[in-house]
Amino acid sequence: MNKKRHKFLSTKREFTPDGRIILRDQLSIERTRLANERTLLSYIRSSLYLLIGSFAFFQLKDEYSNFDYLAYISLVFSIVFFVIGIHRFYVLRRSLNRLYDMAENIEA
Repeated sequence: MNKKRHKFLSTKREFTPDGRIILRDQLSIERTRLANERTLLSYIRSSLYLLIGSFAFFQLKDEYSNFDYLAYISLVFSIVFFVIGIHRFYVLRRSLNRLYDMAENIEA
């Protein structure tokens, strides 16, 4: 069961190319890279929104003391979103580079 859980939580996608890369495959890799960048920007945007929200809640804590916890939670989630976005970006980028390098080695 532990092995099954580890496989579920893993972010690695193991794939080995079986032949040379053709134009369709190169374009697919490029689309995936661009999608990866868009996803990173989405994580950063969400993180910034949460950061701005936490600053707003910190300013409201003088009037409403209950917003203090919400401000800290928002700040923590902002940092968590940013770290997850950076991590996922680099994992996928490394995987795409490895895939492209393996396919080039097959061609040679």
